[in-house]
Amino acid sequence: MKYVFYVFGILILTLGISFTIQSDLGTSPFDALLVGLSKNAGLTVGSWEIILAFILIGCNSFLKRQRPEVLGLLTSFITGIGIDMWLFLLHDFVTPELWYSKVVCFGIGLVVIGLGTAIYLHTNIAPIPIDRLTLIIQELTRTNILVSRTFIYLVFLIMAIIFNGPIGIGTLLTVCLGGLILNSFMPLTKKVIDRILTNTSTTPIDDKDKNHSL
Repeated sequence: MKYVFYVFGILILTLGISFTIQSDLGTSPFDALLVGLSKNAGLTVGSWEIILAFILIGCNSFLKRQRPEVLGLLTSFITGIGIDMWLFLLHDFVTPELWYSKVVCFGIGLVVIGLGTAIYLHTNIAPIPIDRLTLIIQELTRTNILVSRTFIYLVFLIMAIIFNGPIGIGTLLTVCLGGLILNSFMPLTKKVIDRILTNTSTTPIDDKDKNHSL
């Protein structure tokens, strides 16, 4: 059941990413780089998600001087497929043109990203390469998460600008509000998922006890 939540969370996350891309107000620095690469170098946004994840896993392995965490590719593969799928499905249905409709579209995307991320993170199955890189930089520089994450966002922001990615007010909002929205969802998803997983794991035992008593 935990793996169902894992995939479901990533699909919800990628739905939110697709909404922010369709809003045309700007996305996170990393997603902006994906879109910029897709426009200028070809391939789909999801394909670049997988390619960059592969590169990041190699960088993480080099920095930590240990074997590559190949399991992270699983998450990136599902994420890449999810982004391409949602962009294909939303392409003709979610095309906001007025500023307030773009704001609504972006707002929905930002909230959905927080919800999907909270669901996915709670399963704790496969590490995301960019999150792993954040922890590695924090450890090597002996700073905190905020500093290392900001540094990574700055690097991706510069790269996204170079490749003409969708940088805008939405990029700033994602950086400023993304963490707050995620933190607000984490306790709720933890409570719900823990309850479902507990009930799922105890049901077979209860049924066995009932059959034994008969």
